Amino acid sequence: MEHPDEPDAATAPERTPDGHHIVVNGRRWRATDPAIPEKLRQELVDELMAARRAVKAAEPEARRRVHDAKTALGERGAPWWEQPTPEESAERIAAAIRTLTRKREGSSICPSDVARAVGGEAWRNRMDEVRRVTAALADRDEVVVTQKGEPVDVASARGPVRIRRGPAL
Repeated sequence: MEHPDEPDAATAPERTPDGHHIVVNGRRWRATDPAIPEKLRQELVDELMAARRAVKAAEPEARRRVHDAKTALGERGAPWWEQPTPEESAERIAAAIRTLTRKREGSSICPSDVARAVGGEAWRNRMDEVRRVTAALADRDEVVVTQKGEPVDVASARGPVRIRRGPAL
């Protein structure tokens, strides 16, 4: 049985033969990275839709929110089907962190959620990189890293940490 929120084959947009793009009214648009787990993909899409509404309402930072969400989804930035450079990978990770912390306002995210969103089945291999990017965002006050509810330096923290939205985001 199909999920009620998912389009069926008859209403889903046409895809290019390689699956990298969807075709809408004759125009190609980059498809969302299919390796993103459904729950995380939905959170990223929900934030994208909220950001688009914020653009329409002329809210400050709305366009950056849209860009971050689309980058996190793999619809902008380095193509998800190619091996990214370290800089491209870091930008997608940062976009995913910003998008998920905005979506979960008042709560926190686990670094593994970010790794799963950008790394697919090989997410465990991305954890060190996620922590490095998180440290850079924390240095800019875009995020706050906590352990047992207390702020910590992610570079020196051992064990599980959480990431929440920082004052500069």
